[in-house]
Amino acid sequence: MADKKISYNEAVREIESILHKIENEELDVDDLAGKVKRAYFLLKLCREKLYSTEKDIEKILKDFSAEDE
Repeated sequence: MADKKISYNEAVREIESILHKIENEELDVDDLAGKVKRAYFLLKLCREKLYSTEKDIEKILKDFSAEDE
């Protein structure tokens, strides 16, 4: 699944699913570490997407402000 581009919303849904399983004790101990690693990967991906989007928006706003001058 890591090979496929994952959207922000897909990552959030998967994180929520993992959290739900952990909170409701639906995970086997053997699967827990793998799910926590997956959640960490997804959280990191979301953080990178948010940071990238923030930088893009800042650049657009800066360019837009420069056009007004």
